[in-house]
Amino acid sequence: MNAHQTHIQLASENSYIIYFGDPDALDISPHVSATIAMTCAQIKQHFGKRLIDLVASYASLLVIYDTDKCDHLWAKKALRSILEAPQAAHEDSGRLVNIPVFYSTIYGPELDLIAQSSGLSVNQVIDIHSASEYRVYAIGFAPGFAYLGELDERLAAPRLTTPRLKVPAGAVAIADRQTAVYPASSPGGWNLIGLCPTPMFDPEKAPHMPVSVGDRVKFNPINEQQYLAMGGQLHEL
Repeated sequence: MNAHQTHIQLASENSYIIYFGDPDALDISPHVSATIAMTCAQIKQHFGKRLIDLVASYASLLVIYDTDKCDHLWAKKALRSILEAPQAAHEDSGRLVNIPVFYSTIYGPELDLIAQSSGLSVNQVIDIHSASEYRVYAIGFAPGFAYLGELDERLAAPRLTTPRLKVPAGAVAIADRQTAVYPASSPGGWNLIGLCPTPMFDPEKAPHMPVSVGDRVKFNPINEQQYLAMGGQLHEL
């Protein structure tokens, strides 16, 4: 993706938002995600201490900078320079992060329902879900909530008609053609299929999350004993 396929817009007094592709047509693809991840790395290097934060999404990147260290003109010129430089993003770029999952029809009550609706066995659903590598397309909703895609279409399931008032931390879930791990206890309407013992957000650690936008995630099935040995807790729904 080159500069003419990107759009820079002023977002606030100290931020710009970069759209990758047509801003009116959400462009979701591994290539766009890889380009965003690569652009993040370049901005961090170029801006240095001028940078406050980067917020990446499916096809956009919010760049927040310190106006005490640079102004709008410098920031926009720097961003344009980065975007105009030759880039060669690869879809298999980003770290591969392995995340353990205890798949369970007890603690993941929609696991059996997804199997029934897809005409598959529970074991087949587990095999399909854990066989894929998922791209981290965005982080949002709550700190550490990583939107992973794309899910095998055989496992796609709509959000629950009535969301749960409380989904436990570590719940592994499916919604449409995305999958995710809830980083903390919260309301939620995704379909639950198991539990993950790996904390998805820890403000006391650096980095706070085990994954970043542009990374690839692979789920590894574990049993209940392994889950508990890794520090996982069993939650009643």
